[in-house]
Amino acid sequence: MDLMERTVVRCAEGHVFTTTSFPMQQLGADRLGPGRLIRCPRCARLRHAVPVVEQNKR
Repeated sequence: MDLMERTVVRCAEGHVFTTTSFPMQQLGADRLGPGRLIRCPRCARLRHAVPVVEQNKR
């Protein structure tokens, strides 16, 4: 069982993946946007990534 919270993110190349930690996620309103540099497992490069917002399915 995975006890760590997972975050779904999308990199600048459009790859969607999950990460167990999204660095500096809880910094409040003073941060410089929602994105962070993170290594994408699909293209193996440091990319700007943002959390993916889930949409309600109808």
